[in-house]
Amino acid sequence: MARAGRRYSVGQRALLFALSLLIILAIAFAQRWGWLTTFNRSLMGGAGAWRDTAIGPPVTLAMIGLSEIGDTAARIGMTLVASAMLFWRGRGRQVLWLILVVIGGTLLNSALKQGFAAPRPDLLPHLDIVKSYSFPSGHASGNMIFFGALAMMMARKWAWVAASVMIALIGFSRVWLGVHWPTDVIAGWILGIGWLVLCGAWFRR
Repeated sequence: MARAGRRYSVGQRALLFALSLLIILAIAFAQRWGWLTTFNRSLMGGAGAWRDTAIGPPVTLAMIGLSEIGDTAARIGMTLVASAMLFWRGRGRQVLWLILVVIGGTLLNSALKQGFAAPRPDLLPHLDIVKSYSFPSGHASGNMIFFGALAMMMARKWAWVAASVMIALIGFSRVWLGVHWPTDVIAGWILGIGWLVLCGAWFRR
């Protein structure tokens, strides 16, 4: 990643991060003005229809498990485990980078949630207890940041594939459980990517 870290300057990465925030802002306004209602309701309605079929209960159980894996508390625990493993291998700078990236991304998402103050979807019964605002999805952004950061450190194709699968499944679980619109999840992914691009300027393998 050292080579990739020099590919873009800090200024270029900052511009890409700013672009991600602008895209999130555009999604937020489009969602608030109802331009994305058909898209959101069709996808979540489809998930609700599948919830009522024979495969619904086992899939719901899997989605609950994935959602718990992607929860903030579990993500902090996984970050501590990964940090301990890196520290044991003498990679103290990577430990500091990982912790700051995860904490910073979490605080950024929380700030945006408070700023947009978007209510949770009411189309389906919620299958998870939620008390915070909906946009952008903390599960989507947090796990994009955490698993993406791990893939960056491993720098292996299988790591990127595994990270992508986990990110996609956890994001989908939030729609299946009825607690996030699809655009909440998409915005969370965009936020996570933008934050990783910015923080990648200070990453060294």
